[in-house]
Amino acid sequence: MTDIMRGLAFLGDGQVGLTERKVPKAGPGEAVVRTTASLICTSDVHTVAGLLPVPSGRLLGHESVGIVHELGEGVTSVRVGDRVAVNAVTPDGTCDDCQRGHSSQCGGPLGGYRYTAQKDGNLAEYFHVNDADFNLAPIPDELGDEMAVYACDMLSTGFIGAENAAIPIGGTVALFAQGAVGLSATMGARLLGAGLIIAVEGRADRAALARKFGADVVVDPTDGKAAEQIVELTGGGADAAIEALGSQATFEGCIRCVRPGGTISNLGYHGDSGPTLTIPLDAFGLGMAEKRITTALCPGGRERMTRLMRLLATGKVDPTPMTTHRFGIADAEDAFALMASKRDGVIKPLITY
Repeated sequence: MTDIMRGLAFLGDGQVGLTERKVPKAGPGEAVVRTTASLICTSDVHTVAGLLPVPSGRLLGHESVGIVHELGEGVTSVRVGDRVAVNAVTPDGTCDDCQRGHSSQCGGPLGGYRYTAQKDGNLAEYFHVNDADFNLAPIPDELGDEMAVYACDMLSTGFIGAENAAIPIGGTVALFAQGAVGLSATMGARLLGAGLIIAVEGRADRAALARKFGADVVVDPTDGKAAEQIVELTGGGADAAIEALGSQATFEGCIRCVRPGGTISNLGYHGDSGPTLTIPLDAFGLGMAEKRITTALCPGGRERMTRLMRLLATGKVDPTPMTTHRFGIADAEDAFALMASKRDGVIKPLITY
């Protein structure tokens, strides 16, 4: 067996390329996984565009599943040869933030988001897993890799947006933007018992998927009046709104469409929003409208991954209609270029090995 692998790397100045390097090794408490399936994320595109500074040569990717290749001393939760999924966020499970129940914030300003942000990503033939007992989650036998890989980020992120939105049973929720995270949040809102789910999306293909995943109404935002339409549809404002794009317009729309006492749940990555986000003070009641803003990073850890994959294995959700394109690892550069351009109706490109 060769000790050289291929992976998709950031090469500086907005460039990516398939590179070769040594297969990582597993130290104490760690693991190395042989990758079988990966997804490309818009966050990878943001990183290559310079919104998250990383050194040239850093491997991209944070959505991968595979087979345990090597285990370091002390790992007991899995064995070599097991099929496993690993969250995009890999906490250590022991720091103060983890102990307080905020594992996604583990370890500092970038939290538990280590792949690409703090070390090589996992869009590669093999990848390293820190704190393996906390982060490795066995994939159920009945669950295929191409479905399990959605638990790594999209479902975990989308669902925490719905969970943080505090949607009452039978309540109303508006979801701004129906990319992969927004579509996952739509699925999460349905699972949590929302009575009226309003998706805000201007693209016809994504609007159709939003309806498939649980949206009752889709509002087209192109006229700039989405918030007003939501207030009218809900008879005074939604109980909750979820921001899933990361823009000033959608963030402001969430604040404007929520009734007093409602919750704005932010999922969007605001790297393009500038140095500040502006809150419309009229809709915010000059700070006294009893509107709550929550934020989240994709939660990691074995226990959450196990729950997500249980939903997949029992057929409660099926995110695979979001897989719009398929590539082999040899064509990973083409897959990335497609994701960056948003051509051809792309939502999620799947990479197989």
